[in-house]
Amino acid sequence: MNETAARAPAPAAPPAVRRIALAGNPNVGKTTIFNALTGLRQKVANYPGVTVERKTGRLVGREAVEVVDLPGTYSLSPKSVDERVAFEVLTGRMDGEAAPDLVVCVLDATNLERNLYLATQVMDLGLPVVVALNMMDAARTAGLRVDADALSKALGVPVVALAARQHEGLDALRDALRRPPVAPGPGPAWTLMPAVASAVERLADALAALRPDMGARRRWTEALGALTNDALLDKWEGESPALHAAVVAERADLDAARVPYRQAEMMGRYGWLGPLVAAAVTRDADVQARTTSDRIDAVVTHRVAGPLLFLGLLALIFQAVFTWAAPLQDLIERGVAGAGGGLRGILPEGLLTDVLIEGALTGVGNVLVFLPQILLLFFFLGLMEDTGYLARSAFIMDRIMRKLGLSGGSVVPLLSSFACAIPGIMAARTLPNERDRLITIMVAPLMACSARLPVYVLFIGAFIPTGAFFGVFGYQGAAMFFLYLLGTLMAFAAAWVLKKLVFKGDASMFVMELPPYRLPQWRAVVWRMVERSKLFVLRAGKIILGLSIILWFLASFPRTADTPDVSPGVDVARAPQVSVDRNDDDSLASGGGRAAARQVEFSYIGRLGHAIEPLMRPLGFDWKISAAIVTSFAAREVIVSSLATIYAAENADEASPLLRDALRRDRYPDGRPVYTPLVAASLLVFYVFALQCMSTLAIARRETGTWKWPAVMWLYMMALAYGFAFVTFQGGRLLGLG
Repeated sequence: MNETAARAPAPAAPPAVRRIALAGNPNVGKTTIFNALTGLRQKVANYPGVTVERKTGRLVGREAVEVVDLPGTYSLSPKSVDERVAFEVLTGRMDGEAAPDLVVCVLDATNLERNLYLATQVMDLGLPVVVALNMMDAARTAGLRVDADALSKALGVPVVALAARQHEGLDALRDALRRPPVAPGPGPAWTLMPAVASAVERLADALAALRPDMGARRRWTEALGALTNDALLDKWEGESPALHAAVVAERADLDAARVPYRQAEMMGRYGWLGPLVAAAVTRDADVQARTTSDRIDAVVTHRVAGPLLFLGLLALIFQAVFTWAAPLQDLIERGVAGAGGGLRGILPEGLLTDVLIEGALTGVGNVLVFLPQILLLFFFLGLMEDTGYLARSAFIMDRIMRKLGLSGGSVVPLLSSFACAIPGIMAARTLPNERDRLITIMVAPLMACSARLPVYVLFIGAFIPTGAFFGVFGYQGAAMFFLYLLGTLMAFAAAWVLKKLVFKGDASMFVMELPPYRLPQWRAVVWRMVERSKLFVLRAGKIILGLSIILWFLASFPRTADTPDVSPGVDVARAPQVSVDRNDDDSLASGGGRAAARQVEFSYIGRLGHAIEPLMRPLGFDWKISAAIVTSFAAREVIVSSLATIYAAENADEASPLLRDALRRDRYPDGRPVYTPLVAASLLVFYVFALQCMSTLAIARRETGTWKWPAVMWLYMMALAYGFAFVTFQGGRLLGLG
């Protein structure tokens, strides 16, 4: 028995996880293919050291196979952070990650020559490649016939034709991925001009002595990259000073001979790809030259009609966000209030119960109650992206952005900032020009992010009437549109000032491919909407929940059994008090509500508000608003829970009649209302500009690598907030609107 056991073979080691990378240009349907291969079972994290998202998933039916969705890039000559990440993953230079075992190069069949540029670069790295020839349906509509077999024979790699959005060819792609990967041939099929080819050969030979384990085709590609791309040359300065010096010497010789070596790869690769594509693609003669997308673009991208349609679309979105979410918000509000009442009936009275209900449950409610508005905003942004209109918005705005010293490439990060400034700032990494990237980061927080929605909803709902212009456009929706427009215009103005005074220089050229218009994939739109909202809720929810509990403690201590009529150091004539309405037992002024409000006034948070009230009084803000502004530095939406705590409005949110009524009823001792439409306007303007978000500052620090620019960002935005709120309030009083 022991002998038999000794002869038995050792159990086989578990197979290594196979990694497949998806590479391709932007707007080629790479994400659609990724979702189909992974079944939407994905993980989103960041690559080490950068804020570029790392999206991975397991191949459906083969749990041992990991699929990695790389950032979209036009070439492997990295300029932006996204392009550098894609290059480092494919070359195995990313920390903790080996090079993929197989690369699926996703190509747009309607623009084959440009897409093949990247695919052939990946092949020249020596990596096994499967070409996914996507958008074959769009190619057929355009009258293009692509011979996938001829293309496969010319490239020497498998080519699978598919239309991922219509689920055509996905099974064939999965079959191709199940086969053993086959590495490309020993060398590239295209050629360089002789002088550059000789220099590359010499550098490849030098690299062979340094990296003998590297294949000949990979060495040749590495040498060419170092010769023609500064970013790829810089990495060799630390790894091999001798090779770095050799490249610099070769560059000097080529410069002296006036050889255009930096353009050599482009000329050689396209010179080979042109005839190859011509042989594989034919065009039907009877197809109309002008496509449906062309006809739509004649209107949508028109110099005058385009911007007007864009502004009209934004106005419609904000109307929808404000009105459509209301029923669901009411339902959430009633649910949280019911949960609080139920817990009160079950749990014993005491400090722990107060913390659980007034702190934790209130905090959760303040996160969930504006989730419907966040979902709607992400839904519309997803529709714009999926239909192809988001790219058009960048094209439309490029003419305006160029006058500000930016390019249309900054529009997409700025539009992303309407949802949240954090992904907007992160999206700026795709800009190849460092000057454009820094200016975009500096102005992105001025775009009206979704965290401002609770502030807008609370004060617009409380002080803006519910009528409508011409019976169609509501006053409240128009007010919200104005606030969004004000922040957007100031972002443009700030970009212009930064360009003129701080980041001087010429704007970079902007080139963006406009994808054809397509019907949205509703499943993908909803999935992105849910995923982005979930990330937002988890990120903001942790802050709000923790701060809600902290705020409750700050508002509840020190406890006083007999609160004096006037707090020490508070001017009686100016001390704000909650009005008393003995006939309304449900008002804050009655019974326990008034006692709770007075408790807050003499608590730590009340003392803080009183301390800074003199500074904020010119803006029309009393101690309660001042205290709420300070606490909302962690996140803008915290002001709602702060005011709810200060006014002892349990489970109240921005849509709560209880909190809105409390604001309307609040009075100074002389009977003047603390909150007027003018005070509400001043506060709304303040929040349009104020950078009340420590998470945004943290991500700006990470993207810029220094605290200098986040500090400048916070200071100039706070100056704008104070200045515009001052002008709004004092100007309104001069006009007799106070």
